[in-house]
Parts: sequence; structure tokens; C-alpha cells
Amino acid sequence: MTGETMMKRFLMSCTGLAALTLAACAQPAETPSEEAEAPAVEATETADAAAEGTAAPSGEPRFGTFGFDVAGMDDSVHPGDDFNRFANGTWLTETELPSDRSRYGVFTMLAEEAEEDVQAIIAEAVASGGAPGSNPQLVGALYSSWMNADAIEAAGAAGLEPFLAEIAAIETHDDAAALFATIHHQAPFGVAIWADPDNPNVNALRLFQGGLGMGNRDYYLEDTEAFAGYREAYLAYIARLHELAGLPDGEANAQAILDFETALAEIHWTREDSRDVTLTYNPMSPAELDELAPNLNMSQGMEALGINVDRLIVVQPTAISGTSELFANTDIETIKAWMTVHFISDRASWLPAAFDEASFDFFGRTLRGQAEQRPRDRRGVNLVGGALGHAIGQIYVDRHFPPASKDQMDDLVERLTVAFRGRLERLEWMDDETRAQALTKLSTFEPRIGFPEIWDEYDGLVLAEDDYFGNRIRMAEFGWAESLEDLYSEVDPREWSWPPQIVNASYNPLQNQITFPAGILQAPFFDPNADPAMNFGAIGGVIGHEIGHGFDDNGRRYDAEGRLRMWWTEDTNERFMERAAVLGAQYDTYCPIDDQCVSGRLSMGENIGDLGGLQMAYTAWREYVDEVYGGEAPVIDGFTGDQRFFLAWAQVWRNLYTDDALRAQLVRGPHSPPRYRINGVVRNLDAWYEAFGITEDHELYLPPEQRVRIW
Repeated sequence: MTGETMMKRFLMSCTGLAALTLAACAQPAETPSEEAEAPAVEATETADAAAEGTAAPSGEPRFGTFGFDVAGMDDSVHPGDDFNRFANGTWLTETELPSDRSRYGVFTMLAEEAEEDVQAIIAEAVASGGAPGSNPQLVGALYSSWMNADAIEAAGAAGLEPFLAEIAAIETHDDAAALFATIHHQAPFGVAIWADPDNPNVNALRLFQGGLGMGNRDYYLEDTEAFAGYREAYLAYIARLHELAGLPDGEANAQAILDFETALAEIHWTREDSRDVTLTYNPMSPAELDELAPNLNMSQGMEALGINVDRLIVVQPTAISGTSELFANTDIETIKAWMTVHFISDRASWLPAAFDEASFDFFGRTLRGQAEQRPRDRRGVNLVGGALGHAIGQIYVDRHFPPASKDQMDDLVERLTVAFRGRLERLEWMDDETRAQALTKLSTFEPRIGFPEIWDEYDGLVLAEDDYFGNRIRMAEFGWAESLEDLYSEVDPREWSWPPQIVNASYNPLQNQITFPAGILQAPFFDPNADPAMNFGAIGGVIGHEIGHGFDDNGRRYDAEGRLRMWWTEDTNERFMERAAVLGAQYDTYCPIDDQCVSGRLSMGENIGDLGGLQMAYTAWREYVDEVYGGEAPVIDGFTGDQRFFLAWAQVWRNLYTDDALRAQLVRGPHSPPRYRINGVVRNLDAWYEAFGITEDHELYLPPEQRVRIW
């Protein structure tokens, strides 16, 4: 079992499983708004300071006169034909995708600004030093060791040697299984520690399918020209790693490894099945696991790793069973070659530039269409900002997150919650028994805004300025020790898996928490100087999206205490499923690439979050209008309040992609491409039709009876 995949707080920067990101396996503990890289608002006087907690603008908005980039619009396109291009068309046409990016949009823009802020913090740590083990010393040492490319080059591949020797010493399948049960070596499965859905106050060990170098079964099984090209490039990449490491039989081993991983892919569950929390919750004892997968020697492996549990959760049981059989029936030399290549590939950036460039050429240029590697200093900023995110975050929050922003966010969250409560109380398709439990769940939502109540500490971690490879090994071991500690501890709901400078937001169904880090609370998502309609349509839509995750196709399975159980009556559950199926069918028709369409089932949770979230935000906006304006919001620069609201939503999802990155988004999900997070959502909302005068003559028009209304 690879402990590298279980690092709890270094996940953002390490090569193992990012277990708490939306792109994670099967059943993520948190559901972010965006996949790895969320809306803003002419300052106008509002009645009596716009209501308690939602202050009147005190300065100029960042974008345009009211918080929107009017120059980025394309008013030659009717909003009813393509609302994305109407709101963002000139920006989409005139913005050049940076050569070191495979996608670029508002998330990226804000992330780059946060990088600059973090880089300044790191520079101070490098200059100041600090006592061994202190936050400044750790930050400075990690960054310095990464930036010392000459030292990394001089070290060559020496760091690999003891680990590759362990692999070379394998003689039997039992030897290989024993090596799976170490912190550093690759295994054809993964493990992670999250709260147990049966009792979210305690953590549980999860076991899930793994072992694919290209990350997703579709890259091995899709019969299209694009995916065939990826496979050919993968063969070349494996052979290149053999060459760089001085290993023999590169081409032959490459084909054997691809064949092995293709067989694994055929066993793997689809992403659609792997995100279904009712299918992936399969608790069993270690003895039952041994019976399920006898060739993987799981009980011995857990003992070797210091794991002593009487119960664990197997996410994809048939995949684990199939992996056990495939492993036993695969030549041991192929297993050794596969382990060797993955050990090198996963650490390519720790090694001389030739390894790093080979890795980027495949994973960056080929799989994502990214023309150039990002500058080394920015890669270092992301490394340190992820690995030591809370050490950085404490300073970042002090400098870049004013208390007034938290106050305004508190008010917006409360307004969205009240709006959704009213919608639940009036929802015609939900019966009273289910409604009562839904309202109870809503009442227990915990909003977390800006920064955590407690900060991660790094006591015992040793990092050196001149040993990057060693630093990463020690980071993995430190992370594993923390994971083991968590396994035997109660869940602490005060902990954050993310640093506060990240540009994202999330929902955690196991703790019923919605989280909005300081990084996302910037224009155009949130602008204290923008017109209120913009903040309601932008960050308000994101707030609604995260609340909506508690009631999407997966989140609704968890009750107010975070337990996985069916609290819906049969009739209400059926009505929900009918509405969700219609929404899924809509998204199935969206095909941004000729040979690749959106999967309505894979993206269902995010699409429900978007649709319900924007509807929630609109309800809250209209209640605000009644309260503050006593009628209609003023027209600003020719735009009504409702028009500004919808433009805010469109602005935050403007985005450019390479074709390869877009294909990866479609395959891996679960977010729909941004154009559909705009057009696919607004065409289901009656208020959008009224705001822009949309009729049956426009391309996005849906007859009222075909518009999906869930939340």
C-alpha cells in the first residue's frame, strides 16, 4: 500500500492521491467548486447601507463601473442564443491562452495573484531563516531545495537507487505484495483515511482501485484517434524513463506495462459508478478483504504499515478482487518493471531536468496540451504553498483577508440559507416527512469562511536546504505518520484540508460543512465595492452551489449528522430521481468536442449544485431587492439588477481550454465545461428568460415544461 497516497496535508504538492480534491477517487470527503485551478459586481448607493452586514460600496469595484467587465462582452450575440458568448465573447476571442497553461479563466487569474502574495511570504522566510523545525525554516528550506536546480542536477538519480534496488530484489508475487505495503512504492490500489459515513465522528481506512499511470480507464479503452495517440505517447514516455535511468528493455517493458494497465482499466469501475456513494460504501473486516483479494496479502500489508483495524471500507470491491487475480496472473518481471517506472515517474520533478522534462512532455504537453512548463519559481511557490500551506496561510490571511470581508460573507451565507429554507418549505414535490429532515439538515450546515479555527503544525518534520529528494521522502513519511494518528483519533471538525490561500470552495457531507477559503473571496467572485447584484450572482451562486451539494444526487444521501442513510420517503425519492434524470439527459447532449460529450451522470452532482445554487442565489437576491430597494434595483449602465445578477454568474465561469485539457475534463469530470455551467444552467431558470427577453426563437430556449426545477 503506497503511503505516498495517504499524505493528509501535503496532498496538494505530492505525487500521490489528492484525496480531498474533487478529482479524487470515488467518494471525496469534500466537493470543491472547481477542478484544481468561482463572481463580482457599478458601485451604487444603496438604501441605508444596503442592510446589516451587506455594506454599501466604499470604493471603486475592481471590474468596470459596477463589477462587470463590459468590454469582455460580445453584444452581437443575443443572450438567448449563447449567453456565455454574450457575456464573455470578446474576452474569449481576444484573450490568448498562456503558453504555460492548459486552461485559463477567473480561477487561474486569482490563483496567480495568490501566488504572488505567497511568493513574497516565502521570500521573507528564505531571508529570515529561523530555528530548525520552525515554520520559517521549513518554508525556506523546502523552497530553497527546490530552487537549487544545480544541486538536483548534481545529485543525479542517486536518490532512486535504494528504492529501485528493493524492487530489483523481488523474486515472487509475495515479495511484490510485501513491497506494496511500504510508504513509498507503487501498488495497484490506493488507500486513504476519511470520516466513516456510518459514524462521521471517527475515521476509517478506505481501499480503492488504482495503478493506472494515465489516471483514468478511458485513456486505455476509448477507441478514438485522440486516445490512441495518448497511448502511443505513453509507450514512448515509459521507454524514455528507461533510457534516462539506464534501464534495459525500455520498449518491451513499455508494451508490457501498457498491457498490464489496460487489463487493470478493464477491471476498474467507471467514474460514474465510482462517485455513487451508495455503491462505494462497502465495509468489511480484514478477513473478508483477504477472502476478496487473497493474492494481495492485505492483512500482512496492513500489519507492516502499522494499521490495526477490525473494519475498513472497500470502495470498488469487484475491482479489488479483479486486481488480485490479475496481479497473480501477471509475470513478475512485468510487475517489477511497472513498479520501477511508476516510482521514477512519480518523482520525476525531484530528479535532474531531463526526467522532469520527459514527465512534462507527456503529462503536460500531450495529455493537457500545455505548450510550456510553468516557471520554476512559480512551481516552487505552489509546492510550498501546498505542502506547508498552513504555515503560509497564517501570514496570508493577516495580510490579504480583511475582517470586513468575513462579515459580508457571513451575511451572504445567512441570506442564501434563509432563501433556501423558504424554497424547501414551499417545494411542491417533497412530502412533509422528508421536508422536515431536509430542513433539519439545512439548519445544521456549518459555514467556514476565510481561514481555519486551528492551524496545522509540522512538529518533527525535518527539511534541509540542499536535499530536495530527501525532503520529499521525509515529507511522505511525516504525512504517513499523521495519517496513522488520524486513523486512531476522532475526527476534528475544526481542521481544514486546504490552505486558506487556495482559490476554491467546497462542501463536506460527512461534517455538513461549507468552506470558502480567503483565496476565493476576491473580485470578481466577491467584491465589497461592487454592485450587490454582482456579489449575489457570483459568490452568492457559489455559496448556493455548496449548499446545494448537501442535496445533490450524492450529498442528499447524508443526513444532518453526516451519516449515510436513506432519509427520503420512497415517493419523494422517486420524484427527485425523475427530475435529476431530465437534467442529466440535457447535459448528455452537450458535446464540446466532436468525439467527446458531457456525461450527465458523472457531472450530475455539480450540475445540480449549479442549478440549485443559482436559483437559491436569485431568490436571496430578490428578497434583498425587496428589503433594500422596496421595488426594483436601479438600472446601471443600461443593465437591470436581474441582468447584472446573471452576468455575474457568467463572468466567473469564463474560461479557455486546450482541446486536450477539455477532453480530460470530460473524461475525468465531474464538473461540466464552463460554457455549460453558464448556458446549461440559465436556460432552466424562468427569471433569466424574463431578464433578457428570451423567446422560442432563440437557441437556448427551453419550453417551460422542459425546464428542470429541483431546488
